[in-house]
Amino acid sequence: MPKTKFQRMIFAFITVVITVHAYVFYSLYVVNGAALMSAAGENSVLQAINALGGVYMCGRNVPIWAVVLTEFVLAYGLEVLVGSPGSLKLAFMNFDPTSTHPVLLETAIICATVSIMCPAMSFIAAFLYYPYYEGFHLLTLLANWLRLVCLNFPFAFFTQLFFIQPLVRKIFSIGMRLGAKKEPKLCR
Repeated sequence: MPKTKFQRMIFAFITVVITVHAYVFYSLYVVNGAALMSAAGENSVLQAINALGGVYMCGRNVPIWAVVLTEFVLAYGLEVLVGSPGSLKLAFMNFDPTSTHPVLLETAIICATVSIMCPAMSFIAAFLYYPYYEGFHLLTLLANWLRLVCLNFPFAFFTQLFFIQPLVRKIFSIGMRLGAKKEPKLCR
């Protein structure tokens, strides 16, 4: 789909915008929702986050928008610098882009991206959400990272394969078609 570096940057931007919102929702509501409600004594996750003064990140509570913005910047940088180039390299090591059916090639690229981005972003999240109030211990960090990978990988795999990437490809193709219609035609 994306052919130029600029198009790859736009594609990564759309992907990360959707993905970060999905993962923040998943992390706050599905993974940690019950613990947040229990800690705050509230009936909803959003009320619990408000009662606690935000989401615990980097040793203090911050608003949800700060969590989304921080994760977006980190995920976009990681996707552009490591995830996208690495996933293409992994997929093309195993499949010939000229002879492989496009659906199979796209699936291989998505799987490779998840295999790179999920452990990497889970490691970043293990640092961001580490319980610093307990003191820092490397084994605790590694255990938290492994826990996050185990929780996030199935969600990442299935959402990217069946929901996020098809949606991003549709949005991207519509945007490219609209962009092509707006380009001025040169007279011959």
